[in-house]
Parts: sequence; C-alpha cells; structure tokens
Amino acid sequence: MTNGMVIIPAFVIWICSGAAAVCGQESQPGQVLEDGFVFGGIDGKLRGGNGGWRFVFESDLSDGKGVIKAGQGLEVLASASLERMATDAGNRVDARYRLWGKITEYRKRNFVFPIYFLPLTKADKQSQVAQTKQEGAPEATINAPNDILNIPDEVMAKLWKNEFVRAGQSGQGLAAEADSVLLDRTGFVVARGAGLFLELDGLGQGMQRVWFRLLPCRVLEQAQRQASSSANRVRFKVAGIVTKYEGEYCLLLQRAIRVYNHGNFGR
Repeated sequence: MTNGMVIIPAFVIWICSGAAAVCGQESQPGQVLEDGFVFGGIDGKLRGGNGGWRFVFESDLSDGKGVIKAGQGLEVLASASLERMATDAGNRVDARYRLWGKITEYRKRNFVFPIYFLPLTKADKQSQVAQTKQEGAPEATINAPNDILNIPDEVMAKLWKNEFVRAGQSGQGLAAEADSVLLDRTGFVVARGAGLFLELDGLGQGMQRVWFRLLPCRVLEQAQRQASSSANRVRFKVAGIVTKYEGEYCLLLQRAIRVYNHGNFGR
C-alpha cells in the first residue's frame, strides 16, 4: 500500500446502497439511467467482443426515470468481478448469470460496475477438468441460483474488519486483494494513451508515483470539465472504489473535489 493511502472494504458502501430491479445495451437518448443506480439479482448473459465485455439483461431495467429494454446490453467496467466472470464464462456452454451491480453514466452512456454474480448454468465438465489440472485447484463452490443468498462467514469477517492502512505501514506499493475504498487522496486527472488516469500527488514527500485507470462515470466527467477550464494542472481530493483487472489498478470515482493551492504547492 502506498504511504498515506487509506483503504477500507468496498462492500461496506454496497451494503448501505439500495437495491432495485433489472437492465439493458448502449443507452439511447431518453433511456439513460441515473449514475449510481444499484440493482440486484438480475439475470442475463455475458458476451465478449471487440476487446470488451457486455452484459445482456433478460428483463427491463428502470430507475423510475429512464428504461433500458430487455435484450439490450451494457458494457461491463473493468473490475475484479469482471475478471472472475470472464474466467468462469470460459468454462460454460451458455454464460448466464445472476448479477448484482451499479450503473454509471458517462457522456450520455450507461455502463455497469459488477459487484457480485452467481452462475445460472452448469459448467462444461471438460473445461472444468482442464482448468483443475492447469491451476491445480477445483472450481470454487458457488450457491445454486435459486438458493437464498448467504454470504460466507469468511467474507463477512473481512467486511466487518474495516481495516485501515495508514502512512508508514507498507513500503511495497499498492496491494489490494479485493475491491477497496480509496479515501481523501489528492491527485491529478491525466490522459495517458487512450485512457484517463488519476495520478496521486505525493505533495513533496518523495512517495512513489501511483496511477489508477479511471472508469467512466459522472464524477469523472465533471472532473474533466473542471480540469479543462484551467490553464494549470488541477488537483482533486478524491474518494472511490479501487479494483483490479488483468493486473491493472482501476478507480471508480465517488467524489472529486477541486483543491485550490493558494500558492502553497508547486504546479
């Protein structure tokens, strides 16, 4: 964990969020759902293509204002849950899942950030055997789709530990095994290649540079707008969900407040 970084389990935020009903494709005008809308227990299929993944929902999704129709799909945001789903989908003939997630909105398009999933189809036995031989471990046990959702004791223990990593506790860089929460860190929104990243500001403390790929959401869009309105680099104090996908750390912003230095910091 980088010095000064505060991380707490992300599921604490999800537990406090309200759940709703169901979901759909790239949003069209008039169909865009509210950023931050949380849904739970929705059935659909995971589909890959063009370097990304989409979740096609089997029922309509409405937040009370917008509606996305059944049969449409939303792009699934890079996350640890997506990586697990994609791996699991390779072992199933028909990759149907029951999904819990959060809707984000960026430039009039909706995306889905997956929180939890359950497979609704049986694993292909040949793929399961091949994976067991390759990884040297059996497939993880998951509740049957019609079971009452019970969170395992070991997961609950992690949720309620509510551990903080403070400055000086670790000098080995960022290391989060599950989705976590980044709290009150200052950084810059910068473009690198085809993506947008948050570069944490060491504030002259000689800390190693840490980058997070920023996932599309309304808070990111607002931060971009503020950054583009200034001729100088704009600092933000941020909070968000830290996740990891294919070895890269990503950040779903929940808050980004512009910090005015009043000449106290260098540019």
